[in-house]
Amino acid sequence: EVQLVESGGGLVQAGGSLRLSCAASGFTFDDYAIGWFRQAPGKEREGVSCVSNNDGSTWYADSVKGRFTISSDNAKNTVYLQIDSLKPEDTAVYYCARRRLPLLGVILREYEYDVWGQGTQVTVSS
Repeated sequence: EVQLVESGGGLVQAGGSLRLSCAASGFTFDDYAIGWFRQAPGKEREGVSCVSNNDGSTWYADSVKGRFTISSDNAKNTVYLQIDSLKPEDTAVYYCARRRLPLLGVILREYEYDVWGQGTQVTVSS
């Protein structure tokens, strides 16, 4: 069964850090990229970052550059999203999703991602 499972969310004070994990199973990890998306209450889901599991290339939305770091551990079939200097506006449900390589066009276009995790809640208090 193809599956993505997020973990690592929680309640944290502004300025703190979290590391989210996305554990993949049921498919050839190296053939895909993993993207992270988030959806805040009352807002549309937005893409924040993506990593190619083949060559480690990374992409970030402008809104998170400098604070978010994505990485891939191919030995563990797991992708991490390190979030530093958390802000209240980072509060959202964070989802990971897979996209077949090679990546063409807009990297964080939602409909290009075919399998999604259940999400993990990140809440940042001020």
